[in-house]
This record gives sequence, structure tokens and C-alpha cells, in this order.
Amino acid sequence: MKRASWNWLQHSWPVLLGLVAITFPTWRFITTESWSTEQGSHGPLVLASGLWLLVKMFPETAELRRRPPAWRAYGAIAAVAAALILFRTAAVIELEVYALYALFVAILYSYIGARALQILWFPLFYLLFAVPLPDSLVAALTNPLKMWISETAVSFLHLIGYPIASAGVMIQIGQYQLLVAAACAGLNSLITLTALTLFYVYLSHRANWRYMAVLIAAAVPVAIFSNLIRVLLLILITYHGGEAAAQGFLHNFAGMTTFVISLATIYLLDLAVQKSLRWTQERQANS
Repeated sequence: MKRASWNWLQHSWPVLLGLVAITFPTWRFITTESWSTEQGSHGPLVLASGLWLLVKMFPETAELRRRPPAWRAYGAIAAVAAALILFRTAAVIELEVYALYALFVAILYSYIGARALQILWFPLFYLLFAVPLPDSLVAALTNPLKMWISETAVSFLHLIGYPIASAGVMIQIGQYQLLVAAACAGLNSLITLTALTLFYVYLSHRANWRYMAVLIAAAVPVAIFSNLIRVLLLILITYHGGEAAAQGFLHNFAGMTTFVISLATIYLLDLAVQKSLRWTQERQANS
């Protein structure tokens, strides 16, 4: 198998070199414009963990690897590469990035074939989370939740005696004003948490897809609750420490708290459900 891989590399290196040249501008955009923002900061983590899982599962495809006919393999690569160049020329960066992902899949397909690709469906699906979503889509998904979270936080703090009120996208807490969009920026972690939950659940329970579905569905309310805690922390930090404290280290600390709460909640929920299932099975066995 190693000899076959080496022979394939010897014959294909000009194509691979050309693909590197074609995709370099797209990778530069992803690393400098997307992954450097809070919304896309999860990208490197998802990419690294996804590639690790892909390599880990690759031996499972050994018996199914069948290279497709050359015309089909190179045709798929050429078609996707042309689409990537077309989207770049049209400055449609979101589609260009998805074309880059499709190009990766096409290259993998040319090496192992369609049946082997089916074995790797999860890491390939998981790697999609490393692709930055369009800003318009993120806004459409998160804006209603941002407003609900801010209103809930304001109502709760007002109930316990804080001088707080909200007007549109502004939160007034004492002498300070806090923008709702800034306070709820961590809601973009909903995408990150969903990806990491998928990764954790698949590694732990890949044989039980129904159980996987339950835990994955729990990721959304957990992320919303964690971001509510984040907004409460930022408002309280602003009130007691001032705007400088809320925008400095403590702002990042609040964001880290969101992830810790979210992942810990998913883990504890998994343990609780597992314990409940074992207790039910033992009870049924003894009855």
C-alpha cells in the first residue's frame, strides 16, 4: 500500500502543486480574515481535530478503497477547481470557501473512491464547521436570540435590584451603556459548541445514533443558557468595574466561561443520562 501511495504521489505531484497555487489565496483569506475573528476563531480547532479523526479512521477504509477511473477523478477535480476560480473572480468568498472544501473531497475521492468516502462521512461532515458561514446567515440565526438573551438578562438584574434598563440594542446599567451586539457576541459560539459536541458525542457514542441525536439537540439550549450567563457577567463587570474592565481581560474571561459552562454541561448531561440508563437496565434485570 505504501508503494502504491508513493507511485501515486510521483505521478500526481504536478497536479497537487497546481492545486496549492490555486487554493493559496482562499487559504490566506480564511486564516487572516475569518479565523482571526471571534466568529471564526473555532476554525483551526475544528480543522485540526477533524483531520486527526480523518487520519484515525482512514485505516477502516482499507478494504473498500478503489480508485475511480482517471477521467472521472480528474474530471471532478477540474470541475471543482474551475468553480473555485469562478467564485473568486466573482468575489463570492463564501462560495469560494465551500468550493475549496469540495476540492479537498474531490481529491480524496480520486484516491480512495466513493465507497471508502462513505466510511469517512462523519469527519468530512465535521470539517464543514471549519468553513466560515456567511455573515448574513449568522446574523439571521443569532439576532433574535441576542435580543431575547439581552431582555432576559435585563429583566433578571432589574428583579434583584440593579439599576438597569434596555432600549432597542442598548443596555443602560447605572452610568454605563452596553451594546447588545457586543454583549451577545459570544452567541457565535453556538456554532463552535455544536461542532465540539458532535466531535465528543461521535467519539463516545458512535454506535448509538439515537443517543447522539439527543445530545446534539441539547447543544443548542446549552449554548443559549451559557451565553445568558456570559451576558450577565459582562453587565455586572461593566457596572462594578467600568467599561475598561468589561472590554479587557475580563471580557475574554467571560467568553472562556461560556465554553467551560457549555462543555461541562454537555459532559455532565451525558454522565447523568448514562447513569440513568444503567439504573433503568439494572432495575429491569432485577424485576
